[in-house]
Amino acid sequence: MVTSNLRYLRKQAGFTQAQLAEKLDIKRSLVGAYEEGRAEPKLSTLVNISKLFDVSLDQLITVDLSVDGIQSSSGSGSAGGKLRVLAITVDEDQRENIELVPHKARAGYLNGYADPEFIEELPRFRLPMLGNTGTFRAFEISGDSMLPIASGAVIVGQFIEDWASIKDGTPCILVSEKEGVVFKRVYNKIKDSSVLRLHSDNPVYSPYEIGVEDVLEIWEAKSYISSSFPIADLSLDKLSSIVLDLQKEVQKLKKAE
Repeated sequence: MVTSNLRYLRKQAGFTQAQLAEKLDIKRSLVGAYEEGRAEPKLSTLVNISKLFDVSLDQLITVDLSVDGIQSSSGSGSAGGKLRVLAITVDEDQRENIELVPHKARAGYLNGYADPEFIEELPRFRLPMLGNTGTFRAFEISGDSMLPIASGAVIVGQFIEDWASIKDGTPCILVSEKEGVVFKRVYNKIKDSSVLRLHSDNPVYSPYEIGVEDVLEIWEAKSYISSSFPIADLSLDKLSSIVLDLQKEVQKLKKAE
């Protein structure tokens, strides 16, 4: 049972074998051996696994967690009372992919976000500049609430486990039962009132609050991909500055003649 449970817990937490080995302070090859049933973890390692994933030793050893689910050994879950489960995919070198949630798949994502089979069906890619730490996912956004980032852009976000650590003004993709998938700047009110205040960059849209009990996932925006370049700032002051600079350049050229 430990063999299947360890593999299940690792994948649900979004760890590669190397990342789990680092957290348990053991060799990566041992994680592979445990998951394949070629070796049995020592009691001290089992205790560390239990603490890391917040499950009891009894559950870890005797219960098929992939069927019965995970019950927190401490009795406390994550923000909003949920234990967040993260499904991921990896390439042939055990490196995590970036799964793309296109607009047409957003409705299905609300039900399949923790389903490994659903995640496996999503398009996936890699962006080397993001590094090898953390779990990333990409979401196609729609609407103009976050201009100058245009509708149709793809936001690449990093999974946030500890919502209480979110700093005010952080741009995030939020997945919630009521709002679906939205891209907003988050202002953290969890400590005071268990809500997140969501702001748009487009001032036409008013801020609003969402309770953490309705939130399923939060991904901090790290990059975006778009076929539309941001619209230039062509305000009257900007145009005046451009004209003044051109006049200065013309005068310099005349003096040089």
